[in-house]
Amino acid sequence: MLIMTPLGEDLTTDVHVLPAAMLGASASEAVLKYVNTTKAPTASIVFKVTTYGTRAPKVATFSSRGPNLVGPDVIKPDITAPGVDILAAWPAETGPSTLKSDKRRVLFNIISGTSMSCPHVSGIAALIKSKHKDWSRAAIKSALMTTAYTMDNRGEHLAFGDMASPFAFGSGHVDPTKAFNPGLIYDITAEDYLLYLCSLKYNKPQISLFEEGFECPKKATMQPGDLNYPSFAVNFKLKAQNVTFTYRRTLTNVGIPGSTYKVSVDAPEGVSVMVMPEVLSFKKLNEKLSYKVSFTGQSRETTVAISAGSLLWLSGNYGVRSAIAVTWL
Repeated sequence: MLIMTPLGEDLTTDVHVLPAAMLGASASEAVLKYVNTTKAPTASIVFKVTTYGTRAPKVATFSSRGPNLVGPDVIKPDITAPGVDILAAWPAETGPSTLKSDKRRVLFNIISGTSMSCPHVSGIAALIKSKHKDWSRAAIKSALMTTAYTMDNRGEHLAFGDMASPFAFGSGHVDPTKAFNPGLIYDITAEDYLLYLCSLKYNKPQISLFEEGFECPKKATMQPGDLNYPSFAVNFKLKAQNVTFTYRRTLTNVGIPGSTYKVSVDAPEGVSVMVMPEVLSFKKLNEKLSYKVSFTGQSRETTVAISAGSLLWLSGNYGVRSAIAVTWL
């Protein structure tokens, strides 16, 4: 049996009941052309060699992309992790193909998808929690996001083409070693999230689904982009010119007691970025310092709807990176 994947050149292991071979898009086209132009087509499978040095890691074509249409003020996805062809434990009562007719039984199976990335990240989060028992969930998420990397083993983006942006891989590929010691974290409390709902114009009955008795401040000044998230989602109206959004963030020092961080910005195309202050000097651990970042949209003559950049706080061996995704709606 010949299986032609709908995933372009991405190939993932798939369990079949009948013997089968999977081909990428270009090879599939060649085989179809050969079959359709040959009276008596023949085929053989020959193992050549194991190949090394291919690009890795990379975002799978089947991986869900952003932006989040419901909440565009927060970049989704947050992060990426190993999720293709993962050797994982498998339930004994289910055949490897999940078909009822499949009577085979295995202890392990090769699986791909978010269901495999999730346990990788969950395991790393549990290890971080074992070292930093006082950290909140938001602090752990921040450590994972701000220490992730966005380039592969060839120095190219983890995703290809126009999807080489935070809407493909979030803040990047998780780096467990660096996440243990991120230097700075963006922490978020439960009340911060409730105030975020207020900024989204949720009413009292809606918010009561999350917290009974909570009321939005009458003079609330928080805007959705002020949520103390480790990344920035900026949304301009199409052809916005000299329109500025200013967001506030607060960093907590979890690295070295006396440390100074300087900001470095890779501005997205079509946007100017200004950070105030440009230097943060921490005197002790768990000290919190805030900064503001302003994004000014320039007039856009191109049809590009998304551009990406980053904001990086540097101090010695620490690099606390926040992804920036700008969308013209």
